[in-house]
Amino acid sequence: MLRVLLLCPLFMFIMQQSWAQNKTINGKVTDDKGAAIAGASVIVKGTKIGTSTDASGSFKLTAPASAAKLVITYVGFGSTEVDITSASDVSVSLKPESTNLTDVVVVGYGTSRKKDLTGAVASVKEKDFNKGLVTAPDQLIQGKVSGVQVLNNSGQPGGATTVKIRGNSSIRAGSQPLYVVDGVPLDGRSARPGGSGAGIGTSPDGNPLNFINPNDIASMEVLKDASATAIYGSRAAYGVILITTKRGQAGATKLDVSSSVGTSSILKKLDVLDATQYRAALSQYGLGTGNDYGSSVDAMDAILQNGMTQNFSLAIGGGNENGRYRLSAGYFDQNGIIKKSEFKKFTTNFSGNFKFLDSKKLGLDFNLTATQTREDIPPVSNDAGFTGNIVGQALQWNPTRPLMVKRSSDGTDSLNILRGSTTVNPLAMSAAYEDVAKVTTVLASVSPYYKFTPNLEYRMLASVNYASGNRRNQISSFINLDGILDRGFAYYANNELTTYQLTQTLNYNKQITSDLNLSAVAGYEYMKFENKGINMSGKDFGNYPIDYTNYFQYSSQGNRGIGSFADPTVELQSYFARATVNFKDRYLLTGTFRADGSTKFGKNNRYGYFPSFSAAWNISNESFMKDVAFISNLKLRAGWGKTGSQDIPPGVSQLKYAFTGINALGLTNYPNADLKWQADEQINVGIDFAVLKGRVAGSVNYFNKKTTGLLYPTITPQPAPPGAPPTWKNLDATIENKGFEVDLNTTIIKNANLTWDFGVNASFIKNMVSNFKGQIPTGSLSGQGISGATAELIVNNQPLNVFYTREYLGLDKDGQSTYTDGGYVRYFLGNPNPTTLLGISTSLNYKKLTVSVNMNGAFGQKIYNNTLNSVTPIGNILGGRNIAASLIGGPVQEALSNPIAPSSRYIEDGSYLKLANATLSYNIGSWGKVVKSMNVFVTGQNLLVFTKFTGFDPEVNTDKQVSGVPSVGIEYTPYPSARSFQLGLNFSL
Repeated sequence: MLRVLLLCPLFMFIMQQSWAQNKTINGKVTDDKGAAIAGASVIVKGTKIGTSTDASGSFKLTAPASAAKLVITYVGFGSTEVDITSASDVSVSLKPESTNLTDVVVVGYGTSRKKDLTGAVASVKEKDFNKGLVTAPDQLIQGKVSGVQVLNNSGQPGGATTVKIRGNSSIRAGSQPLYVVDGVPLDGRSARPGGSGAGIGTSPDGNPLNFINPNDIASMEVLKDASATAIYGSRAAYGVILITTKRGQAGATKLDVSSSVGTSSILKKLDVLDATQYRAALSQYGLGTGNDYGSSVDAMDAILQNGMTQNFSLAIGGGNENGRYRLSAGYFDQNGIIKKSEFKKFTTNFSGNFKFLDSKKLGLDFNLTATQTREDIPPVSNDAGFTGNIVGQALQWNPTRPLMVKRSSDGTDSLNILRGSTTVNPLAMSAAYEDVAKVTTVLASVSPYYKFTPNLEYRMLASVNYASGNRRNQISSFINLDGILDRGFAYYANNELTTYQLTQTLNYNKQITSDLNLSAVAGYEYMKFENKGINMSGKDFGNYPIDYTNYFQYSSQGNRGIGSFADPTVELQSYFARATVNFKDRYLLTGTFRADGSTKFGKNNRYGYFPSFSAAWNISNESFMKDVAFISNLKLRAGWGKTGSQDIPPGVSQLKYAFTGINALGLTNYPNADLKWQADEQINVGIDFAVLKGRVAGSVNYFNKKTTGLLYPTITPQPAPPGAPPTWKNLDATIENKGFEVDLNTTIIKNANLTWDFGVNASFIKNMVSNFKGQIPTGSLSGQGISGATAELIVNNQPLNVFYTREYLGLDKDGQSTYTDGGYVRYFLGNPNPTTLLGISTSLNYKKLTVSVNMNGAFGQKIYNNTLNSVTPIGNILGGRNIAASLIGGPVQEALSNPIAPSSRYIEDGSYLKLANATLSYNIGSWGKVVKSMNVFVTGQNLLVFTKFTGFDPEVNTDKQVSGVPSVGIEYTPYPSARSFQLGLNFSL
């Protein structure tokens, strides 16, 4: 007891000293208009002590008595430091970041102030991303950047997109840009194995960017001209998109929660005959009732569903100035609008930024992303034949024929299987087909750095990107497909894709004199690419209720196959440098050089060299502009540069063999020691401007891009025997893309309660092939009567992939198609490449309520409607299948004997304007003392489409390549697009 009494005074003294060492700070944070800012971060400088402002902008925290400053930050506003050495109550007014001129944007191997850019670079921040149902990062910027076309190839969940920057300039690679995630260039391929092709043909690709959680992305920069992209050299021919993920922020630990649920339904159904119309057509053509089976069904409705979507993300982060971290997890589950189609994604990301030593010169950044995706893939394919894929089967199904029939044995309903017929019940196809693909991806990078001086920094980046994909596919033996009925089919495949990277850079930034600043980077990079896989297939499984892929060993031995591959390892070694000189903040000059050495190319041209030069004049900083008060920024830019492409298969420059059987080899290509890089040369002239104190800002660019040395496998001499191996060569041809881009952003209204922003971007592009003496067919057509035909051609003095077919003149009096020159001559009949791209965005904010709308469109392009051509032709009704409703009731009755043939009859105007997404959100703010920044929203996607195209959706690009040469603008029974609605809630703790 005595001991306790003696200790009490000591305890009270310690507590008193502890209290004396702390102080309480109260404050309020507002914007420059005096409006409260909720959710601003308030940190005691040099510590982890911090808090956030409440709905009224107020905060209260306990700081050490020795604390000297608070650091206050909020997205969209400049960071502010406040002296608290002798203050207990503070009021802080944050200033909005200026007309984005002082924004730091990511460029190749570094960053730059936007005002210092000399190239064509567009930056899209998180607040400007597209909202709603987004599975991959490329969809976030659709319609947001001039000169960039983003096409969702189909409505399939997790499906591939086509992205083109400043036009189409490739005859092999499809013009997809290079993606770089936090300094790590991606391979561009997916480890998801391709399908077997059995039964219905080749299924569409998945999106290789699916492994990235869009909720983890902070910004995306699009490098468009060669002066911006040349530092990536041989992989930058089609532009570069830099993806920067979110990082932890200094301050108290913060938990961010994002959640949404939604539903999707088909955007548009094709107009085919219903049962009543079908019976009328039978009567009209005098076919009697032979094909009338007495029912009334909608086969398309039978395979469709309302697809439900769930999307949840959690992120926790915090730290101080010496160490920050962020850990996130995401779950995404989208049921497609076709039954048994689904896309699931589980993502995790862990990143950190740490500084060491008393000097804080030593630092370490790291990033780890791990993802698993699962796709339940429906029987939709790119090249289905006469029996069709599930979409074609539904369109062709006779609406008077029942999908289900009564069993005579027990009277229960069963699927109507038409044994002995090539007509396939789409509902039965859905039941018979199982196709599941799983891809596990790990992207890991570590980047130590050391600042020798405040101006000189060394950084190393080591990364590995590993992906493993497997696919299990079975087709049950009850479905009446040729080679499947009474036998069954199973397929299994596994692919592995690995990329290693080591990059070392020296960055130098020095204000040499008061008028002269030098910023430079030099580096070395080594990359290694590996790709291999294995697959097996089998038939004759019997009629057992077990997944065929679980007992391959009991398929018939003669119909069991196994295959494997391992691409030659590809190595890329690079040296690069860039320097930017800024004189008096008025005159800027940037020079870039990269040397790439790749094992893909011939020994005589192993290295390629890619220079660029650009300059800018900040006119608004000249003395004669001081009196021009309404202009806050005016900059003139010009640049020239070369980039390249190495998108060719490994080993094509060498003598290459492949196994053709046991102990047997076959030659697959001849060597070419002189094979070299495809070269892209581009000039860009632009002007950036901002007037009325930044209320109106924008840019205008003129570009001219010429692509030469096109990489293509050539067989010589001609005519060549069947199966003759090719020699890969650089073609003597030029692809030119030139045009203008316009970006305009305005703040129409801005006050304490109401803000209205409006932005528009437009691109005008002309595409042409020149100096080419040959011709390359592509754009294969599929379906009844036209298999093997092509609709597109790469040829001199025409746009790339120009449509080339018969010119349709109409029906004659007998209902037969007529063509120019009797159909024996083909003509150039349309450009599948859009000549104009348009993006429109607007946001209206009233107090806590915000409405944002985004539209995008493409104009001037044509689309070949292969679906109308071969899936629902007039002759179908004679064979008991359905036809397009547009074929009935015309001025001339089309003859049932009118043969199916490719022609301009099916080339349609593909121009469209789409209300892509609209969001209504309400910022509740703080809820109680724990929940902050609560926001509830509802988003609609694909709400309206204005177009003359008669297919499912003019935003389509079915892969109809021929021998690796991509097609453009062909629709063939794709997975239909969906209209979606999501309801969501976001908040922080």
